[in-house]
Parts: sequence; C-alpha cells; structure tokens
Amino acid sequence: MKFKALYGFGLAALLAVSCGQDQQTTKNEDISGNASAKAKTEAFNYQVDQFADIKILRYQIPGFEDLTLKEQKLVYYMTQAGLAGRDIMWAQNYRHNLEIRDALEKVYTSYTGDKSSEDWKHFEEYLKRVWFSNGIHHHYSNAKLQPEFSAAYLKEILVASGATLEGEAFEVIFNDQDAKKVNLSKDADIVLESAINFYGPDVTTADVEAYYGAIEVDKNEPIEVGLNTRLVKENGKLVEQVYKSGGMYGAAIDEIIGWLEKAKTVAENPKQGEALGLLIEYYKTGSLDTWDDYCIAWATSTEGNIDWINGFIEVYNDPKGYKGSYETIVQIKDFDMSKKMAVLSQDAQWFEDNSPLMAEHKKKEVKGVSYKTVIVAGEAGDASPSTPIGVNLPNNNWIRQTHGSKSVSLGNIINSYANAGGSGRLQEFAHDGEEVELEKKYGQLADKLHTALHEVVGHASGQINEGVGTPKETLKSYKSTIEEGRADLFGLYYLMDPKLQELGLVEDWEKTGMAAYDGYIRNGLVSQLVRLELGDDVEEAHMRNRQWVSAWAFEKGEKENVIEKVTREGKTFYNINDYTKLRAIFGELLRETQRITSEGDYEAAKALVEDYGVKVDPTLHKEVLDRNSKFKSAAYSGFVNPVIVPIMGDGEITGFAVEQPTDFQTQMLEYAKTYGFLK
Repeated sequence: MKFKALYGFGLAALLAVSCGQDQQTTKNEDISGNASAKAKTEAFNYQVDQFADIKILRYQIPGFEDLTLKEQKLVYYMTQAGLAGRDIMWAQNYRHNLEIRDALEKVYTSYTGDKSSEDWKHFEEYLKRVWFSNGIHHHYSNAKLQPEFSAAYLKEILVASGATLEGEAFEVIFNDQDAKKVNLSKDADIVLESAINFYGPDVTTADVEAYYGAIEVDKNEPIEVGLNTRLVKENGKLVEQVYKSGGMYGAAIDEIIGWLEKAKTVAENPKQGEALGLLIEYYKTGSLDTWDDYCIAWATSTEGNIDWINGFIEVYNDPKGYKGSYETIVQIKDFDMSKKMAVLSQDAQWFEDNSPLMAEHKKKEVKGVSYKTVIVAGEAGDASPSTPIGVNLPNNNWIRQTHGSKSVSLGNIINSYANAGGSGRLQEFAHDGEEVELEKKYGQLADKLHTALHEVVGHASGQINEGVGTPKETLKSYKSTIEEGRADLFGLYYLMDPKLQELGLVEDWEKTGMAAYDGYIRNGLVSQLVRLELGDDVEEAHMRNRQWVSAWAFEKGEKENVIEKVTREGKTFYNINDYTKLRAIFGELLRETQRITSEGDYEAAKALVEDYGVKVDPTLHKEVLDRNSKFKSAAYSGFVNPVIVPIMGDGEITGFAVEQPTDFQTQMLEYAKTYGFLK
C-alpha cells in the first residue's frame, strides 16, 4: 500500500500530507537530522526540469558513503535488478506503449530537421510526458495524453528519422480509442473500457469476476489470485499468461533474476539471503505460494542496513484490484529518524484499543508493525519517476495479521520535495492569516505524522469479520479508495490527540492537529482540483478518498457550522470553526469505513465514493483553475535517480561513485538503451 504526496500548498508548496522535517530541523537541513548536511543541501540543485504539469527533481543518497563495500554492492545489485524490469511497467500500462516509446525516441535522437519550430517543442514536451507516465496515459488522472502537434507532423518526422510507427499504435495517439488507462466509472464495463494491459482487449468485467470467482483458495491463508498474470481469451477460453522466466515478460525477468542472484551473494545476514532466494524462485516459477513465502520472509527480515521493495505489488492500476504493477524501491535505513518514529510502532496496540472502531472490528493483537524512515537509493517501475512517500507492505492481509508488516517513509524523497522551492499558493488558498501561520509553523511536522499514522496504525488497524471475503472481493473497484480513506481517517483522528505529545512527537498537539486538519480540508475540497482538467471526474484512488473524506465531513458538520464555506471577493475558502467536533466527525466516518470493510458492504462503499468522491462542482473547479493559473510551479513532481557507478580494479568492484543526472531526457534514453529488454 502506498501513500502518495498531496498538492496542498503548505510551506514547501509541494505537499500537504507528505512528511516534513521536525520543528527542530531547519528548512535547509537534511531529513536525517544531520545539521552538517546544511551546506550540502544549500549547494545541491534539486530541480532538473519542468514541463506541462510536471516538475522533475533530484534526490541525494546521504549515508551511502558510510556503508561497507559489501553493503554498497547489495544496493547496486538491487537497483540494477529493479531497472532491469523497467519495461514491464511500460508494457503493463498499455499494449502499444513500448512500440510508441521506441519510435518517439528514435525521432528524438535521429531527427535533423528544424528543432526551433513550435511543433518540435510540442513533440519534445509530449515525449517527456510519456516518459514521466511510463506510457501515453497520464500517471495520475489516467486520461490519455493529448499531443499538441498533428498526425501529419508526426508522420513527417518519423519518416525523416527513419522511424516506424504504423496502424493502431500510430492512430491511438490522436483518436478517442483507449481514452483512459483505468476507467472506474460506475456506468462503464471497467475492464473492457480500461486501456491497462492486465487483460486482453476483449475481456469483460463479467469474465474477470467469473474466472476469479471460480478459483478456490484457502480461506485462512488465501493467495493473491491473479497478481502476476495477464488474463486473455484464447479460442474463446479464458487463460492466464504468467509473468515468469520463460513466460510473459520472461526476457526482462531473466535479467532481474541475474541481478538478484548477485545480490544474494552479498546478503547482510541469512534471513535476508533467504528472502532473496525465495524472490528468485518466485520469478522463476511464477508461483503465488512462493510469493507468500517470500513476503513472510521479507516482512520478518528486519536486521541489516539495506532493504528493498520488489515485485508485482500494488493493484491500484487494475480496475478489479487483482493485478500487481511492477515496482522496485531500494532503501538504506535512516536510523536517526527511524528511532524517533519507532514509538508509533511500539504503541500500535494503544491506538487500536482507543480508536472509535466498533469493538468487534478491533484487532485483539496488532502484529509486528515495523516503521522505518529510509533513504531511497533507486526506484523503478510504478515507483518511478512518480514516487510514493510512504509504503506499507505486504498487501496480503493474512500475512500482515499473522507475521506483521513493514511501513517505511522515504526520507530523502520527502526532503527533496521540501527543499525544491516554495510559492504563494498557500496564501492564495488558505482562509486567513492564522491558517497560513499554523501551516508554516506546524504543517510539515503534521504532514510527517499523518504519513506515519496512516502507514503504521492506519493500514495495520481493524479486522474483517469471520466469513467475509477480502475487500478486493467484496468492495470490488472501491477497495483501494476505501482502504486509503480508512488509513487517512485513522491518522486524522489521532492527529488531534494529546497522546502524540505524551510520546514526545510534538510540542503542541492541538496546534499540530489544527494545521493537519486545515491542510487536509483545504486540499480535499479545493486545492487538489488543480490536478484535473475542467470537466473531469475524480478517478485516482487517493484523490477520491481525500475528496469523499472531506466532503462527507463538511456535510456532516454543516448544521453546526463545523466547517464553514466562505466566499470572499469571488473566491471560495473553507474555514474550520470547531476542530474538536471535526475530530469527532472523522472518528464517526472512520468507524463507518471500518464497518464497510469488515462487513464487506459494497453498496455502502459505492454510495460513499460515488456520492462524495467522484463528481466535481464545475463552477468551483473553474474558479480554482483560474486562481492557480498565475503560479508557475507544476502540479506534479517526480524524480530522476542518482546513478551508482561501480569503480573497477583488477576486474573486481573496489568502490562506487554516486553521480547526479544532468537532465531528464538523458536518463530516459540511457534507461531505454541499457534496460530495454522487451521488444
């Protein structure tokens, strides 16, 4: 499960519920708390590029130089393993993506014609957007990217460059076909009308439900059916194409296996080596039983300085919630910040016991919630260039309950966001000066705590009633947004609790909570609308949950004016008049959301999301877009990866240098050349 950065116009003007630094840490200090990093941070150039609605940033890897050579080798091998599977994500996102990317890159590197024209500039921007989204659909809105050049111009430069792109792969760039990567409209056949390449183009929602509904699994320890397959029709019969060595995506998977085998030779301890061995076996066989064994070994492997996320993991891109997107993140532990936040893990049972959940929905024993702040060393697949800021895994609920889970906050990623520059959006969208000052003083800490609470106690909380299916089975297409909203609400409820001050996490629990509530409501009801084109519905799971949480809370407290809608000089603001009552409302909604999850109440989930989380007031939306138009900072941010370069001596690796990419396009072209294993 991922926690995505919001666009809430806080102090960093990039995040609202992302992590920030402790109050004691200045804006220019490293997220690790190392004050000596101040000069390095000031000198480091975080921004690489900006185009369309996207800003490209860099991140550093503090502490890499302090690792042993063996640990550095493990980091290097794992980052290479991740990048080796990069093309899988492109292929999963859309069936024509790799063909389109190869043709566009051929034009970019070979065209010798006029590069000063507006058409060429539009072509460059389109290609950068395709790179950023790992395909031709927007990484967040799921809508197909619209080129600002003509089909005739593309044909012209393709011919001039010796590149080939024909038939449907060419036409789909300009027509209305496959308009959305993931279509979650309640009126759509959400499988047939989604462009995502998890299913054959003629497979319907009814086909998927019938196929997976007929598979019998162990009710106590169910495998994640369909996680690593593509479901297609062959001669009218549904069959699964398995992602494995010798199977679908086998050429890339064989490269992944090769790097994982190298990594296993430098594992820090036997438990870590066991996990890597099981991951290798999983990629070789495609067995989901082996995947469960790996997840258990990985979740219980908590020693050592290096960790990773690797596999077909998150199911947000599947309208039916079965298929995992390829994703890797390689991590170095940040011991200082992890120690500060470990208190949440230690007190996870207290949070569960004192939550507003119904007694029958509370866990009697919260198992092994491991929370760490980590330093990212490399990302690929669904985690790159657009990255989460927090992750809680494994996703299989029975493994989480029996063996525990790992929650991580990506410290250096968050630090890059926070240091990449500010803007005046906070002043534009905040209701008054008091709200602005609360955000400036307490906002970043509140954001960090919300991420931690969301991941550590939010996702780990609650239990499903005996005999009720998994949320994927019961809540269907609403599963992801309900789960993210549930975790958000758990965090929101406790952000206004003196327990945080008792644990030494805040100096003023009330003001920290007020800043958190202001930012969440501001984002959920107003500021996140800058991410949508006028007239669009809310499609992305995290955006939906922020809207339905905020809109439900606004409506619930309307009679008592808990949240007041204010119109001033033609501008709309939302002002919280009673934070205590708002906390109670969040608690009430948390209780109901857990009930929906525990009881598998599909109709209630559908009503909550459709009534509050999907539709956008067009008048307010236009107003927000008009107000936002004066700001130059992009609505979305993503990253290039540092390049870890081995230093050789007598045929052996003797050390490593960490280099920063000069620009976005060079890294994308290098990745396609070096890791283009799917053709």
